[in-house]
Amino acid sequence: MAITYEWRGDFENAAVNRLHAEGFGHRGLDIDWVAQVHRHSLGWVCARRDRDGELVGFVNVAWDGGVHAFVLDTVVTADMRRSGIGAGLVAAAVGGARAARCEWLHVDFDDELRTFYFDACGFQPTNAGLIAL
Repeated sequence: MAITYEWRGDFENAAVNRLHAEGFGHRGLDIDWVAQVHRHSLGWVCARRDRDGELVGFVNVAWDGGVHAFVLDTVVTADMRRSGIGAGLVAAAVGGARAARCEWLHVDFDDELRTFYFDACGFQPTNAGLIAL
């Protein structure tokens, strides 16, 4: 199946809310993703199925306004997972951050996603700290 990836692509809030509800269990939330990413993000990537234009994946790339960018909320619709779309989303995010002259792209994730981020996407393990708020 052919997929198109678009850096800073147009999308509808309802489509990203559906993806997040399915991927992260954020059911019933009505987030204004368009306003949020335009206000806070370096960019985002939309993955669309070529045959019908349906949004099947999304990743947000936040940043510090300088040289650090951060991958957030990588999500692919359940019926399309394990087909390379997630890796394609991250590759497009890497390209967008690189084009913006960022020097570092960070990601944090749950243990079950280690293989995805390290093997499929090329991230390297680092030391990091976290405070639960």
